[in-house]
Amino acid sequence: MTEERRAALLAALPDEADAVLVTTLVNVRYLTGFTGSNGAVLVARDGSTTFATDGRYAEQAKAEVGDVKTIISRSLGPDLARAGGRHGIHKLALERHDVTLAGYDKLVQAAGGYLTFTDAGEAVERLRQIKDADEIAHLRRACAITDAAFHAVLPALRPGVTERDIAWRLAAAMKERGAEGTAFDSIVAFGPHSAIPHHQPTTRPLQTGELVKLDFGARVAGYHADMTRTVVCGRAHEWQAELHAEVREVQKRCRAAVAVGATPADLNQLAHDLVAGTGNEPMHGLGHGVGLEIHEKPFLVQKSEDDKLAAAMTVTVEPGIYQPGRGGVRIEDTVLVTGVGIELLTTSPRDLLET
Repeated sequence: MTEERRAALLAALPDEADAVLVTTLVNVRYLTGFTGSNGAVLVARDGSTTFATDGRYAEQAKAEVGDVKTIISRSLGPDLARAGGRHGIHKLALERHDVTLAGYDKLVQAAGGYLTFTDAGEAVERLRQIKDADEIAHLRRACAITDAAFHAVLPALRPGVTERDIAWRLAAAMKERGAEGTAFDSIVAFGPHSAIPHHQPTTRPLQTGELVKLDFGARVAGYHADMTRTVVCGRAHEWQAELHAEVREVQKRCRAAVAVGATPADLNQLAHDLVAGTGNEPMHGLGHGVGLEIHEKPFLVQKSEDDKLAAAMTVTVEPGIYQPGRGGVRIEDTVLVTGVGIELLTTSPRDLLET
C-alpha cells in the first residue's frame, strides 16, 4: 500500500521535479509506514525510494519500512539531498511548509550546486484526504472505542466529580478498550466552562443542573477519532434544553449537506447562517478532516480553499452555540463521506441526556 501511495505522490508532483523530499513526519509515516519520531524519505521519478533515520531507529526501520533503502544519519534531509545529487537528480521538490530557513540553508549547502529546488506544496496532505480500506477500518475502530468510553463515563457524572477526574476516566476507558492512546487532550467542561470552545479541564467540581461538554477521541494505529457530546447533570433547565435542541437541529442539517461535491467553505457558511438564525454568534468552523492527524485537510472553515468533498474522505461536523458566563453546547461526529451521503462513524445519542 505504501508503494501505491508513493506512486500517487509522484503523479501529483510538479512536472519539473525529478524527485521529492518528504520531511513532515506524519507524511513520512503515510508513505513508508515508519512510526518513529525522526525520519525523512526521498522518492525519485523512477519510483526508487530512500529512507533516512538516526541510529535509535535502525531496527525499527528494518521492521516497518521493509525493502526500502535506508540511510542511518543525524542529518536526514541534507544526506538524502546528497544521495539524490549523486544519482542524477537535478531538481528536488521540498515540502516548503515544513522546511525552516535554517533547514533550507543546510539543503542548499548539501546540494553543492548540483541541485535546484521547487515546492511540492501539500501534495501528500491532499492524497491523505482520501482514505483506503485499512484506514477506514482503523477510524471505525477508533470511533467505536470513543463511543464505548462515552457510555462508560456517563455514570461518573455526579455532583462533586471534577473536570480532571472525568478527563482521566475517559483516557483510561479508551485505553482499556484497545486504544493506543487519546487522539488529543480531552476537553471536559462543566457549567460556565462549557461556553469556552477549547476549555482545559480543571479541578472545578460538577454541580447539579450544570451542562457537561465532553470533546474527546481514541487513537488506533495512528488514526484519530473526534466526538463531542453535551449532557446535563441532573434535570435540565428549560434554557439548556432549548439550546441543546437548537444545536442538534443545526448539526442535523449540516450532516445532511455533507456529500460528494460539497464545498468546505459553503458547508461552513451553512453552519454559520443556521447558528446566526438562532440569535447566537458563530464562534468556530464547522469541522475538519481527521485521520493520521486530528486536524487535517479538508478544513470546513471560512474561506477554505480545500477541494470539494469526495468519497472516502472523513470529516467532523461540529457546530456549537456558546453563551459566555452561562454555558454552551457542541455536538460533533466523525463521518465518512460516501457516494450516497455519509456514514456516521461516531454513533452515541445526540439527544439531551440527563445523568
